[in-house]
Amino acid sequence: MNRNVSHDQSPYNPQFEKNQTLKETFQYATVIDMKTPTIPMASDMEFTTVCNALGDPVRMKIAHCLASSGEKNCSAFEVDHISKSTLSHHIKILREAGLIQPRIEGKQHFYSLRKDDLNSRFPGLVELILNTTGG
Repeated sequence: MNRNVSHDQSPYNPQFEKNQTLKETFQYATVIDMKTPTIPMASDMEFTTVCNALGDPVRMKIAHCLASSGEKNCSAFEVDHISKSTLSHHIKILREAGLIQPRIEGKQHFYSLRKDDLNSRFPGLVELILNTTGG
């Protein structure tokens, strides 16, 4: 069988191979899902998970910073010199515990403490965070 393949033809052409197109679709869907932040509803927040998240000094500083000043970009957090990946990890733990909520504006990520949700679910917790020295 003689196949004349043009040099212009990309190997990612949908007609090239069905499995490859399926693989590309799967990878694209995975990227979209990874960018969707996981935030529990107030009724689903667990006290032990919230306490565990606040048990780390860096995360407590972040929560204190947000409780006292409102929404901030992650570069404005008053934490020790830690790498961006470590800071992202701490933010993820706080977000998944339900303590903070992101707002994405272009490439910028802004975070705020979910004060209303925390006060309704765990009365006095925000006040306790505000009364700490930030870790």
